[in-house]
Amino acid sequence: MLKMIPGIISPELMKYMMEMGHSDVLVLADANFPAVSHARRYLKLEGVEITELLEVMLKYYPLDCYVNESAKLMKHLPDEPVPEIWKEYETIIEKNSTTEEFKNFGMLERYQFYKEAEKAYVIVQTATTAHYANIMLQKGVI
Repeated sequence: MLKMIPGIISPELMKYMMEMGHSDVLVLADANFPAVSHARRYLKLEGVEITELLEVMLKYYPLDCYVNESAKLMKHLPDEPVPEIWKEYETIIEKNSTTEEFKNFGMLERYQFYKEAEKAYVIVQTATTAHYANIMLQKGVI
């Protein structure tokens, strides 16, 4: 055990975040994401919601300030409403990042998101069941 590291960040997740270098990508996946079949490294966090994990992670995980889209979302279909969880992500990221780190969200069509996820350093699967809750985070420097 270490001091001041919240229990929601498992030892494996902290290890992966520390191993990652600039521009490596981490995916926070919802419960429906086909994570195992797309992951180079896979971590499942039972009972953890993406919003609470994101809030805690960003205290340790810098977003990439050298790109316009350091966070990417899976694009919803045109006839569907904008997912409410995206507003929560925006609020969390703006609260826990600098202006240089986060400018706006990138949007990837579903199959493009899957393809990009295959290149991610790690996919972290959560218990979140909200639609289009997957988020891709590109690591920056400190």
